[in-house]
Amino acid sequence: MRTTASERIEDFTRRGWWGERTILSFFDAAVAERPDQLALVDQFNRADFADAEAQRLSFADVADAVANVSAAFHAAGLRKDDIAVVQLPNIVELPIVYLALARIGAIVSPVPMQYGRYELAKAQELVDASVYITTSSFGGKDIGTLNREAFPDSCSVFVFGDAVPEGTTGVSLADVDSRDLGRWRRYANEVDVSANDIFTICWTSGTTGTPKGVPRSHNHWIAIAAAAAEAAEVRTREALLNPFPLVNMAGLSGFLFPWLMKTATLVLHHPFSLDVFLKQIEAEKIGYTIAPPAVLTMLLKQRALLDAVDLSGLRAIGSGAAPLSPWMVTKFQEDYGIEIVNLFGSNEGMCLVSNARDVPDPADRAQYFPRYGVEGYEWSNPASRAIRTRLVDLQSGETVTEPGVQGELEIWGATVFDGYWKSPEANREVFTEDGFFRTGDVFEIAGEGDKARLYKFVGRCK
Repeated sequence: MRTTASERIEDFTRRGWWGERTILSFFDAAVAERPDQLALVDQFNRADFADAEAQRLSFADVADAVANVSAAFHAAGLRKDDIAVVQLPNIVELPIVYLALARIGAIVSPVPMQYGRYELAKAQELVDASVYITTSSFGGKDIGTLNREAFPDSCSVFVFGDAVPEGTTGVSLADVDSRDLGRWRRYANEVDVSANDIFTICWTSGTTGTPKGVPRSHNHWIAIAAAAAEAAEVRTREALLNPFPLVNMAGLSGFLFPWLMKTATLVLHHPFSLDVFLKQIEAEKIGYTIAPPAVLTMLLKQRALLDAVDLSGLRAIGSGAAPLSPWMVTKFQEDYGIEIVNLFGSNEGMCLVSNARDVPDPADRAQYFPRYGVEGYEWSNPASRAIRTRLVDLQSGETVTEPGVQGELEIWGATVFDGYWKSPEANREVFTEDGFFRTGDVFEIAGEGDKARLYKFVGRCK
């Protein structure tokens, strides 16, 4: 299934912004090149909030698990372009489900664990999912039983875990029937999955205030994940610690897809616990992670917490979703040698990243972002060459060219989605006549001279 017009695909492919590789191709390469490398790691206290003990899987282990899970889905009738609503915490099963569904060309619609029957039913109304995939237990709650009623009888329910509720089908990472595996293998070898096919439908309030589905193809994700990996300078075999739910832009483009594209090790964390988070940084020798600004500021104000942890492996931390403190970014760099990468993104494809290569001064990096895609400015990140951005005056509608004038940021290019799922009215509202996405975010040009190269975030207009 595609939502991108053929003219757009041809244009972006000709420019070299999009290609033929799928997310699955990066996984296959990792398995072939480094089968024994540690790939997925549960947090050590997984049993406290979800069924089963913590697992540590190599790429070869993950490949076996993907085959088993994908074969189980195929045996149940799931095929290319079928949609699966997935509600799992950050445990090893979640990345495996993404890959298992990709193997048969199905579409993943991930939802947060806090979604209840009402939110799930609304999502189901829009996507008409063939299956709902969840866990038998999360935080002591029987999620499978609680949320089964959000879906019609025609929607199959798969449950990972020890207790499989009535009316659902248990699924695990273990071996499946050899005949099912054989039939799945023949199908997987024949099914044609394109990099331009929709891989996910994530959920966002967008700029219109109500939850909407955001379809993104493999090419959409690869473009923005490459930008995130470049900003954080993710390295091969490096351990990445992800405490953000793997259901939207921060977790997917910042960790799930860079994990595969860079053949790294993905260490999972959920729900957020500062004590567990710090222990994982030390025990797993984490090189890169992400944390909210408030948590990073708090840690600097309670130095005993930081100084009790071996941070020698930690070289960078991503942060965003709220303004960063210049003091915080500066102190992490000066006192600990840790770079704070300032991130500004959205499910729709907003992609601004400020790192030390493009904005060396840590105080500036906390406040400003490169003006990607604006003529006359060059940046290290490949995303800067694959998107166009502009500010539009909120009153006049004119393009802002002078500092200090507030304007809504509009964006176009390889990272930007095609439009909200089955929402033509909303799409007419959020896209301009020349195809730019109206982000609803208000910025201004940061200043004169060298600061004219930078945007400063002001707030929201929607």
